[in-house]
Amino acid sequence: MNDQEHITDLMMSEKKMSANYDTYASECVNTRLRDEFVKMIGQGHQTQTDLFRIAQSKGWYPVEQAPADKISTAYQKYSNQIPQ
Repeated sequence: MNDQEHITDLMMSEKKMSANYDTYASECVNTRLRDEFVKMIGQGHQTQTDLFRIAQSKGWYPVEQAPADKISTAYQKYSNQIPQ
């Protein structure tokens, strides 16, 4: 397995673990245990961000910048859905 495959595998694993921790936290009766799952979600997100930055810096995960008008349209669309 080369470096790119390894980083990609780690990113996918972190995404799956974060999704599982989210489910466990939302269905957990014990407050202390739920708080630990929430903490683990945060740690997983940080790890995902770190891996993403590594992949991006090596050119393995190119991200296309959205045009400003599309960002503005999306912002307007979804900002109306924020509970007041």
